[in-house]
Amino acid sequence: MFPKALLVAVVGIASAVVAAPTFNDKGLLQFALTLENLENALLSGGLGKYSTSDFVNAGYPAWVRGRFQQIADNEAKHVALLKSELGSDAPAACTYNFGYNDVKSFVNLAGKIETIGASTYLGLARHINDTSLLNVGAAIAATESRQAGWITSSVLKKQPWDGALETPLPPSAAWSLIRNYISDCPDTNPDLPLVTLPGLKVSDSTPTPGSTITLTVTLKSAKSPLYAVWLDGVSETYTDITDSKTTVPHGLSGTVYVGVVSSKDHPDRDNFVTGFAVVDFPFDSSARPEAS
Repeated sequence: MFPKALLVAVVGIASAVVAAPTFNDKGLLQFALTLENLENALLSGGLGKYSTSDFVNAGYPAWVRGRFQQIADNEAKHVALLKSELGSDAPAACTYNFGYNDVKSFVNLAGKIETIGASTYLGLARHINDTSLLNVGAAIAATESRQAGWITSSVLKKQPWDGALETPLPPSAAWSLIRNYISDCPDTNPDLPLVTLPGLKVSDSTPTPGSTITLTVTLKSAKSPLYAVWLDGVSETYTDITDSKTTVPHGLSGTVYVGVVSSKDHPDRDNFVTGFAVVDFPFDSSARPEAS
């Protein structure tokens, strides 16, 4: 069956605002392990498929695969650590559909998932009560962020960070991004304290500030007005949505997450209308922050 969370959407058709289950440390740790199982499967599967010569033939130095092997080893350790914390309550790995078809698409997806992973742990942090678990999450988040930075800079030749502050993703927003890669999970896996949001598509994933983009989602009912919220660092920028279109704000950098909300309150389960999409604002070594 599909991984279990509070189901409020059926293939892109949803109510405008969703009700939320209650967070608890065990449920959030189970979500973290669900993420780590996915990352572990992605890295081990890609390296099982592509050899060092495959990486070289794709244009990467041989040592790049060696570093990816180290990342895979780290993800396996994350899985083992969270399993030890959860014991018999640990969710099992699922069946995945990553969709990469060559070394380059594997590398790009790994960079995206590692970035989402770091943002997910930061988003979980505000909801965790047990400080020892919070410390574990912070340690994993730091590693995820460093791994993502290495992929984007050393391998993809883009910026090594997204700005002065990493971007926290609310748990259900993070779930909306990773669940697309999950095909099926064991029936014995626990329910997660998340809401399943309708998917959001953007017409341009590398938009220019000031341009107009289209946000695609089908809603059964929708309160008006609706807003696009752009998550960049710990800042939230809101833009009006008119006829499914919105204007891309200035001042965003690196990886940014955009979703649709029903109010300009802090984006969380109470005002989510859709899941989130990843948009990128790459910058080179001469870039400086825009004047506010």
